[in-house]
Amino acid sequence: MSKSYDPSKEGAQMSFEGRMSYSDYLMLEKVLDAQEPLSKAHDEMLFIIQHQTSELWMKLALHEINAAVRSIRDDRLEPAFKMLTRVARIFEQLNSAWDVLRTMTPSEYTTFRESLGQSSGFQSWQYRAIEFLAGNRNVAMLGPHAHRPDIMEKLEAILAAPSLYDEAIRLLSRNGFDVGAEADKSDWRETRTASEKVFAAWQIVYRDPERYWMLYELAEKLVDFEDYFRRWRFNHVTTVERIIGMKRGTGGTSGASYLKKMLEVELFPELWHVRTGL
Repeated sequence: MSKSYDPSKEGAQMSFEGRMSYSDYLMLEKVLDAQEPLSKAHDEMLFIIQHQTSELWMKLALHEINAAVRSIRDDRLEPAFKMLTRVARIFEQLNSAWDVLRTMTPSEYTTFRESLGQSSGFQSWQYRAIEFLAGNRNVAMLGPHAHRPDIMEKLEAILAAPSLYDEAIRLLSRNGFDVGAEADKSDWRETRTASEKVFAAWQIVYRDPERYWMLYELAEKLVDFEDYFRRWRFNHVTTVERIIGMKRGTGGTSGASYLKKMLEVELFPELWHVRTGL
């Protein structure tokens, strides 16, 4: 019989008295003690962890999108490419999470749904921040956060500055493209509408990618991000309909019907429309 392997004989640290351990660094006690089911239903733990981990991934997505915005503003596109690639991969992870939640049946969800009260993913301020940063600036969606001045301050700060796509359009302008009124825009609070000038600018980029390679690459990184974001929305709709059918959401929305409307939202419209115009 072979002897048990002892990693300490090869230098592995085994004693952590007075030293920082893995658990210390990650503050795992806080993380793992944050799940407090309000019912005795077995599947409530799945529901809580699914949403908590999604919020952690969204925190990272916000970190990366904010950095990408700053990089584009400073004409440092290579770092922005890396950050936007990471954001797309984050949404790939978020998409996979729906597969786990869909193992919960409607019957199982009903055993703890009443415990949720009026809480709903509709109220996720980080999700709203991602949408605002990307350019979908529906100020009506500030409503669920009005009771939290600290969160309102964060969301209002996002609305007061150019979005990720606004910065891409400003970059086009700095590179000599005619983007019309977008070049002199100063009010960033409202969702912009698609522009023929911006469409024409991207059309020039896509017709000569070798000449405008950096702009072309940025456009594709943005499309990649929205591609995964759209899949996330679709998987959200499918999961909700599979578990609660067409019932109203716990937060008062029309549930799956509301989510289906969100599938029609385009974050970077000209980048999708330009494909038809090539």
